[in-house]
Amino acid sequence: MITVNKSDIIEDFHGTKVADPYRWLEDSSSEATLAWVEEKEKECLAYFAEIESKSHDKQRLTELWNFPKHFVPKKVNGKLFYQKNDGLQNQAVLYLKQDGVEKVVLDPNGLSDDGTVAMTDFTVSREGRYVAYATAANGSDWQEVRVRDVTTGEDLTDVIQWVKFTAVVWSPDGKGFYYSRFPELGTIADEEEGTHHKVFYHQLGTDQSEDILLHEQPEEKELMFTPILSEDKQYLCLHVNFGTASENRFYYKDIEKDESFTKLLDQQDAEYSYITNEGPVFYFKTDLHAPKMRVIAIDIMNPERENWEEIIPEQAAVMEYIKYVDGKFVMVLSQDAHHAIHLYDKEGRFEQEIDLPFIGSLTNLTVNAEGTEMYFGVTSFIDPTTVYHYDISKNELTLVSESNIPFERMDYETNQVFYTSKDGTKIPMFLVHKKGLELDGQNPVILYGYGGFNVSLTPFFNPAILRWLEKGGVYAVANLRGGMEYGEEWHKAGMLENKQNVFDDFIAAGEWLIENQYTSTAKLSIMGGSNGGLLVAACMVQRPDLFGAVICRVPVIDMLRYHKLTIGKYWIPEYGNADNPEQFPFLYAYSPLHNVKEGVKYPPILIATADSDNRVVPAHAKKFTATLNEKADPSTTVILRLEKKAGHGLGKPTSKQIDEWVDFYAFLEKELKE
Repeated sequence: MITVNKSDIIEDFHGTKVADPYRWLEDSSSEATLAWVEEKEKECLAYFAEIESKSHDKQRLTELWNFPKHFVPKKVNGKLFYQKNDGLQNQAVLYLKQDGVEKVVLDPNGLSDDGTVAMTDFTVSREGRYVAYATAANGSDWQEVRVRDVTTGEDLTDVIQWVKFTAVVWSPDGKGFYYSRFPELGTIADEEEGTHHKVFYHQLGTDQSEDILLHEQPEEKELMFTPILSEDKQYLCLHVNFGTASENRFYYKDIEKDESFTKLLDQQDAEYSYITNEGPVFYFKTDLHAPKMRVIAIDIMNPERENWEEIIPEQAAVMEYIKYVDGKFVMVLSQDAHHAIHLYDKEGRFEQEIDLPFIGSLTNLTVNAEGTEMYFGVTSFIDPTTVYHYDISKNELTLVSESNIPFERMDYETNQVFYTSKDGTKIPMFLVHKKGLELDGQNPVILYGYGGFNVSLTPFFNPAILRWLEKGGVYAVANLRGGMEYGEEWHKAGMLENKQNVFDDFIAAGEWLIENQYTSTAKLSIMGGSNGGLLVAACMVQRPDLFGAVICRVPVIDMLRYHKLTIGKYWIPEYGNADNPEQFPFLYAYSPLHNVKEGVKYPPILIATADSDNRVVPAHAKKFTATLNEKADPSTTVILRLEKKAGHGLGKPTSKQIDEWVDFYAFLEKELKE
């Protein structure tokens, strides 16, 4: 064992002295950190070395992953563009089909030997000649954009760098595109990274240095801009966000005029999501005075609020997203965390519901702006994505593609239950398991949650979970506050000073599973990633007696310093800022790093992170590991799994996903005991 040094850093937070003995682990390249990481890697390898189930799990997970995976296509100028993974390919391949003939546009598997370079997005020019595609290496959020000529299959010389969290929007003439980016690393101070976002126009065939700057707001350097082309191709629009806040601004400019953007909505008082426009009348989905959303129309010639018109009022279900095609609003609604599709006419009158084949989630929905068609995918916990085509003018639903998986789906069932949280709030939870499950308190359970950033956990397919079900396990997904399952009020009930509600909801889910004889403490594991990693870490620290094992993935852990690490500053609207005397108390009260108690035996925990994660940096996981090693009862099992050439999860190759789940199941096999 190496000797772990502790720094003597003590900070004063508004009169409260807080030690940070492992801050040196934030320096990932220091000799001390590298030596510490090497020791943890040896411990991890030794822990997994003799678990017999690993080989069987890997074989079966490989079989379960080996089926064709279909993505929702997009039709552009009569050409159908779509992605597909034949089975075990590390990355999905981009195809084009025209007149019944299919050809490969781009195979990302050839971009690296090990599949760690992924195509993270693509956008097709209006006439379908060019595809602008973004790639990321080793799971990094940083991306590069290149352009491929569909006809020749060759890339142009264009390369766009310093891009993340943006969209590429082709100009109507197809001669260039709009995008937003950050400054080149090294041109601004380290603490300024992730600020000074700007919008540019790039002309094909030119160097990025020649791109035309269209918009910046240096006086508000932390704003981010997402370009959008209006449906009539007349306006370039911007969704303007401060970090991850739900509230946004909206700007627009006439493409043909050399003028600055008009700040149509600049108060940042609600969410305003552009749907479409007819001339000067713009349609938005908004939660202004409507937590579950409504549709409004704003005439930019008469933009005063008293002239706004409500087109579709707030519904009982949440309006998750809306498209416009053939004079219809296509609305995806979320009711009790599963999806439905409703059609409304231009005046906002309900016309019909499109019947989905089973209760589940839409993976995507695309429309053909020049026609009457749309494509969408439906999935569930045990059904991979099935893709459908729907022609609005004919009211015809057609199956496009489905997958046959090596799994007996009819032997399993999904149920939804509602349980009561600490404050009396009813929380929905999905339960997936074998039919005829015996409620004897002996079933191993993975309880999964997220609870934040207005992210809804509707049913989603993961082939790895099928293996857990086969092994007799129960997969439980709790729809905690902080998500968007019941609208913005549900979100706000789990953010900032209300964050403890999320932990209470998750703890109550575990208690319900035990009380109703699905499982016992010894058989109950919890899992979450990112904000969900914060969730399971906080719940483990608060209720170490309740859980049998914890899988904590790419977690946010240090709630007093998260905003000072890479892009953490953008999460301040969700979490708060410890430098604010009003917000420090609730952050300090639940921060997992600062609430580990001396001598407590915590449940076994596997902390999984990755060396290229530049969203939630591995320092969180490292500092938490070191703190648990120091303070927890020595019998507490703490394993740090630090993955190489991987990031927060973006574009993770199939091979790495399988290996990760092999270790997760080996951990649960070893730790979930009587």
